[in-house]
Amino acid sequence: MADITPILALLREHAATPRDLEGMARFGMEMQGRIGVRIPVLRRLARQIGRDHERALALWDTGIPDAQILAAFTAEPKAFTARQMDAWVKTMRSWDVCDQACNNAFAGSPLAWDKVDRWAGRQQEFVRRAAFALLASLAVHDKGARDEVFLARLPLIEQAAEDDRNFVKKAVNWALRQIGKRNAALHGPALQLAQRLQASASRPARWVGADAARELAGR
Repeated sequence: MADITPILALLREHAATPRDLEGMARFGMEMQGRIGVRIPVLRRLARQIGRDHERALALWDTGIPDAQILAAFTAEPKAFTARQMDAWVKTMRSWDVCDQACNNAFAGSPLAWDKVDRWAGRQQEFVRRAAFALLASLAVHDKGARDEVFLARLPLIEQAAEDDRNFVKKAVNWALRQIGKRNAALHGPALQLAQRLQASASRPARWVGADAARELAGR
């Protein structure tokens, strides 16, 4: 097991003030154990220490949100096993940790697409958020993915759009918008889905659809 004691000490050197922590709490971040290190600082530290998958796993296991984000920045995406990815999403407690893990660690994994499909049907809040945060990240970062793989995931978005949990519906909306903005071929189907959701009897689906349609229609 990697010795992460010096890294944790380094993180604590950049601890936020109580006022800054209060601001983070207002944005809905999980505050238990949080040091309050800012993202630019975490990115700089990640560049300094480099990638090391075993160390990233150890950082994640601390449960400290800042350490978990640093883990996302320094993990080796292609080294993840399916079990490790599942273990990370099952212990997520904050939307920012979830999104940074999906965007910086999971999106580069060969297992990413399979995890979108598997996690989308789960009921745990952050597991389901991770499915759609990861789909949104893939729409941006997976340059080689064919349009068909995104079209095939639109039904997942339609099914999850009725989930009224704030962290889930925002990720569902994010995924729909990013697919629609990926290219001209995907824009039309994504906008059509957004408009269909906008007319839904489901209140969360209407919100997802209206917000996505507003952005995509103005593209």
